[in-house]
Amino acid sequence: MNLRDLARDKPCMVRIPGICNSNPETTVLAHARMIGISGMGMKAPDIFGAWACSACHDYVDNRRANSAGAVQRRLDLLEGVIRTQYELLQLGYLSEAERIDG
Repeated sequence: MNLRDLARDKPCMVRIPGICNSNPETTVLAHARMIGISGMGMKAPDIFGAWACSACHDYVDNRRANSAGAVQRRLDLLEGVIRTQYELLQLGYLSEAERIDG
């Protein structure tokens, strides 16, 4: 399964109020970034991505001026990653091993 392809036409899971365009036609997989799993020329694994509309993707990647700091943008993206992983569970794209409840 290609999670980048799967993101097409999905609803935005980042959902930044006042920024999100809610247009599934613009949705792509926005990757979280962390030292050790991503870096110069190296994307994080797709499982650490969120379905993001073009506006929210620009926001989390800080491509457009906004008042949010880096920590807030990172938190917003990580919440989107969790929402995306939840949807992947519901759609059956993640194995049952990930569904174990504590």
